[in-house]
Amino acid sequence: MPTPPAPSAAATRPADDEFAPYYGGYIALVPGGDVRDHLRQQLHETLATLTGVGDDVATRAYGPGKWTLKEVLSHICDAERVFAYRLLRIARGDETPLPGFEQDHWIPTSGANTRTLASLLIEFASVRAATLTLLASLPDEAWARRGTASGKVLSARALAYITAGHEKHHMRIIRERYL
Repeated sequence: MPTPPAPSAAATRPADDEFAPYYGGYIALVPGGDVRDHLRQQLHETLATLTGVGDDVATRAYGPGKWTLKEVLSHICDAERVFAYRLLRIARGDETPLPGFEQDHWIPTSGANTRTLASLLIEFASVRAATLTLLASLPDEAWARRGTASGKVLSARALAYITAGHEKHHMRIIRERYL
């Protein structure tokens, strides 16, 4: 009997040694299957959920010291760019340790609340399209390559799953606390 083909690298969940424990919660949120399919589906779901939300709702925070919905969406875009950059460097075999980023320092200077929600949704769609294009370009062996970011070992595969799980985490908060 022939051996069934191995699942594609994009459909193989990252092993525990491919990411720091902190990211396990994000990765656990991603359903089985090809992570690229999930990222495409998320794009449509997020746009459908947030299109039509008024800027008055989008500039409110759900509590003192919390980000507004616009700031959360800006953060999702920023984080996805950082994750995709790390993924690119690692997938290409760059072994240079990559620095972390401090999300709480980025939000006050993002200008998110001065923008329309529509403009932030266009930005999200553009960032996600770029991420999907990058992931589509990766040969199978690139997904398993590892590098260091924020002092922790990560694989390119884990970064794709982290991207999907991070967005899923924040969209759950948006649905529960903002809408």
